[in-house]
Order: sequence, then structure tokens, then C-alpha cells
Amino acid sequence: MPEEQEQLQERLLAAWIGINGALKESRLAGALTYNEAVVMKLVYDQYREDGQGRVPVQRILQRTNMLKSLANRTVNALCRKGYLQKARGEKDARSLFVSPVPEQLPAFLAVHRQSLALAERIIAVIGEEDALRFVRSCEKLSAAGVRL
Repeated sequence: MPEEQEQLQERLLAAWIGINGALKESRLAGALTYNEAVVMKLVYDQYREDGQGRVPVQRILQRTNMLKSLANRTVNALCRKGYLQKARGEKDARSLFVSPVPEQLPAFLAVHRQSLALAERIIAVIGEEDALRFVRSCEKLSAAGVRL
């Protein structure tokens, strides 16, 4: 392998580790843990799309790459905090779905605004062009099924 390619690979891994650590340590989630904020973001995105936000727990596992036990603990914590409610599938009782508690959406949105403020700071540092390039790169990785 050429030296330049190996150096790029090393830099890419270092950059990924750095940004991942920065996101987890930024307390972007406020009152929520990082994993809780991630799950709520997925549910909120679905809510914005369909007005209900009903998400299969299986999709949360796929999108977050969390272990099943961690995803279950995270969902249960969000239910205890009143952000989510669980429901079994209508056709298959083994399927578990979560949806937002509508009265708690304003509280989540307050936390979400903190995340958006972090994104705004990142864009201010790297610029819109690099931010768009980063988003497109992440979307390509996701579409290709690359799990990091």
C-alpha cells in the first residue's frame, strides 16, 4: 500500500475518532444522554415526516448500530423520563414500536436546539461548502451500508 494512502487512512480514522468523541463529550444532549438524544432524533425525524413518529425498535438498532441491550436500556430510560411510549405491533406482537409523547416534544425540542447550535458552530468553523461535502460523504457511506 502506498505511504500516502496509508497516511490518509490514518488521518481519516483519527478525524472520525476526534469528531465522535467531541460529539459525545459536548453535552449536546443537555438533560439527555448522547444515546437518548440520538434515539429521540430518529423518532423526531419520523414524527416530522408523518405526524406520528412511530418507529420500530428494530430500525433504531439498524440506524444507530447500538447493541440490542443498549438500545433497550435507552428506550426504557426515555419511556421513564416521559419522552417515549412503547407499543406492540398490531400484526406481530413480537414487534416493538416507540413513538414520542406529544406533550414532551417541546422539552425535546429545547434539547435539540442545543444540538443545532453545535452544528451551527461547526459550520461556522468549516464553512457551508465543507459542511455540505461532509453531509454528502456521510450519506454516501450510509447508502453503501458502511457501519462505523
